[in-house]
Amino acid sequence: MTIDHESVPRPGRTLTGPGRHGAPSDGRPGARPDGRPGTRSDGRPGTGVLDRPGARSKGRPKSRPAAPRTSAGVGRHRGRLHSRVALPLALAAADSLAVGLAAAATTPAGTRPVATAALLLPALLPLNLAGGLYRARLSLSALDELPALTARAAVATAFAITADACLAGHWADLGPVSPLRLLALLLLVLPLAALGRAFVHHLTRRARRRRPSPVLILGAGELGQQIAAVLTARPEYGLRPVGYLDPDPVLLPPGAPLPVLGGREVLGRVLRRYRIHHVLATAGAADEAETLSALRHAARLGCQVWLVPGLREFDSVQGAGDHLWGFPCLRLGAPAMRRGGWVVKRGFDIAAAGLGLLLASPVLAVCALAVRWDTGPGVLFRQQRTGLDGKVFTVLKFRTLRPSNEHESATRWNIAQDHRMGPIGKFLRRTSLDELPQLWNVLTGDMSLVGPRPERPYFVMRFGQAYPEYADRHRVPVGVTGLAQVNGLRGDTSIEDRARFDNRYIEGWSLWGDAKILLRTAALVVRPDGS
Repeated sequence: MTIDHESVPRPGRTLTGPGRHGAPSDGRPGARPDGRPGTRSDGRPGTGVLDRPGARSKGRPKSRPAAPRTSAGVGRHRGRLHSRVALPLALAAADSLAVGLAAAATTPAGTRPVATAALLLPALLPLNLAGGLYRARLSLSALDELPALTARAAVATAFAITADACLAGHWADLGPVSPLRLLALLLLVLPLAALGRAFVHHLTRRARRRRPSPVLILGAGELGQQIAAVLTARPEYGLRPVGYLDPDPVLLPPGAPLPVLGGREVLGRVLRRYRIHHVLATAGAADEAETLSALRHAARLGCQVWLVPGLREFDSVQGAGDHLWGFPCLRLGAPAMRRGGWVVKRGFDIAAAGLGLLLASPVLAVCALAVRWDTGPGVLFRQQRTGLDGKVFTVLKFRTLRPSNEHESATRWNIAQDHRMGPIGKFLRRTSLDELPQLWNVLTGDMSLVGPRPERPYFVMRFGQAYPEYADRHRVPVGVTGLAQVNGLRGDTSIEDRARFDNRYIEGWSLWGDAKILLRTAALVVRPDGS
C-alpha cells in the first residue's frame, strides 16, 4: 500500500503547522507572533497537511488533531510542594508517634523501647506507603483506614520480632517476646494510630475549608452539575469548582452558577488562569473522546485527576475506595514518566542496550556482511520516525530492501510481500534481526526497549486524524517492542487496536509489565511467526 506523500519533517523536529484551534496575536489560527506556524493553545502542535482549511471531507465527524502533543508546558501546573507533602508527612508522624508510645508502654523494665520502635517502623512505614495510606483522599476517615492499618501493623510486628532474633547479640534486646506482649503492642498501636490520624484529618478539613483549591470539571452533563453542587455545598472536600470544560455541552439551566469555559483547546489556558491543580472528570460528557483526551493532557500538565464514573456499582471495585458525598470516585495515578520506577527503566535501557550491542557484535557483523552482499553498499537503513512528544528522529535498521526513492521510503506501508526482497532480507525480517541496530537508538535515548512502536511522520498524521487515541501513544518514548506487538498486532493489522493496546500499556505501566513484554518478545524471536 502506498499513500501520497506531501510532507515529512526533518529529524529532531516536531510535527508543526497551522492549527485549527486558538487565535494568537495576529488572529490567524495557530500562528506565532513572528508569523510562523506554531502550536495550538492546548500545547499541541499543528499538523501541517491535515490541518489546512477544508482538508476534512464534508459530512465526516469532527476528528482530533493528528499530531501528538509537544512537551511545551508539561509539568508547569504542579501544586505547591508543601501541599503535596504536608498530609503524608503528618500521617507518617502520627503513625510513628503511635508506635513509640505503644513500645514505651509494653516494653519490660530494663530494656529499651526505642529498640522496639526502631525495628517496627522500617517495616510499618513502607507497608503503609505501598498501601496508599499516606495518599491524599477526598473523604477522610480514620475508621476506613483501620483494617488496612491492622494488617500492616501485624506484618510489621512479625518482621520486628524476626529481625530481633536474627540480630541477637548485635542489637539491643527487646525483652521477652510473648504472644501476650505482641497482642498488647498491636492493641495499643492501632487505637493510637487511629486517634492520631483522626486528628490529622480534622486539621486537614479545617485547612481545606479555609483555603479550597480550584477544580475544573470535565463534562457539563447531569453528573457534572451534581458534582459541582456537592463541591459547592461541602467545603470540607477542599475543592472549589470554577467551571466546566465540555466541547459540546448540554443546555444548562437558567442561572447556572458555573460557566462552560470551552473545549479541550482551552485547557492549558484555563489551568494557568485559575491556577488549577485538580481536574475532576465525570461520565456522560457530550463528547467522551474529547473528555478523555483532556483528562490525559491535564495529567501530563501535572494536575491531579479524579474520575467520577456513571455506574454507582463502581464503588464495589477492589481498590476504588474513595467517594465524593456518596458518588464513587477514583484517583488516577501519576503519568508513567513521573513514577519512581521510570528512572529504573531508563537505567535498564542503557545497561541492556550497551551490553546487547557488545554481545551481539558478532551477529551484527554477520548480518552486515550478508546485507552488503545482498543489496550492495549501505547496510543500514535510516528512516524518520516519530517519538516522544512528536519529536522526529532517525531510526536504524538493517536494509532488507532498497526503496526506489525517498517518496517510497516515507509512504510505503508494508514491504513484507515485496517481490524485490531477497532471501536474506526475508530471513532478517522473519527473525527480527533487522531490528538489532535499534539498540543504538535505545542507548542514545530516542527509543526504549519497551514502548509503542514508532511510526513514520506521514502515517502519524494520517492515523492521528482517523483514530482518536492514536496521538496519545506519544506520551512515552517509543520502543523496540511493545504490548501491541506481543499480542500479534504487527504488519497489516488494525491501527485502532494497536492504539488501544499502546495506551493501555502507558496507563498501566510498571516495571514488571516491561519484563513480561520482553519475555514474550524473546519467545516470539525463538518461534518466529513470519510477521
